Amino acid sequence: MSGEPSVLFVCVHNAGRSQMAAGWLRSLAGDAVEVRSAGSLPADRVNPAAVEAMAEVGIDITGQRPRVLTPDAVEASDVVITMGCGDVCPVFPGTRYLDWELEDPAGKGVESVRPIRDEIERRVRGLLAELSTAG
Repeated sequence: MSGEPSVLFVCVHNAGRSQMAAGWLRSLAGDAVEVRSAGSLPADRVNPAAVEAMAEVGIDITGQRPRVLTPDAVEASDVVITMGCGDVCPVFPGTRYLDWELEDPAGKGVESVRPIRDEIERRVRGLLAELSTAG
């Protein structure tokens, strides 16, 4: 490790919001940030509407798989961003926690997912600006 900051995105199913956020951060930060995502109750696959919405902006998340949230993943992260998963995330001292209230894209078509995708992009860009000035 070269000491790059690590960010963990957490939502319930790790199929929509957290996958889109991880895709944005990987795309915008490259290797400057270690990116993880997980869910408290992971789905069996990433939401197809989220995959399609991200593909429209040139980000491929088709190879991603929902993962279960573990205390180790939280502890290994500098910043943990939760998205509608309540209090399921374990809390460790020295870890920064943010809660992004975002509409859940589950069961929605790509037209409804686009504004969620765009809001996630805005927040990820803000986070990236914070991380680059903090380092």
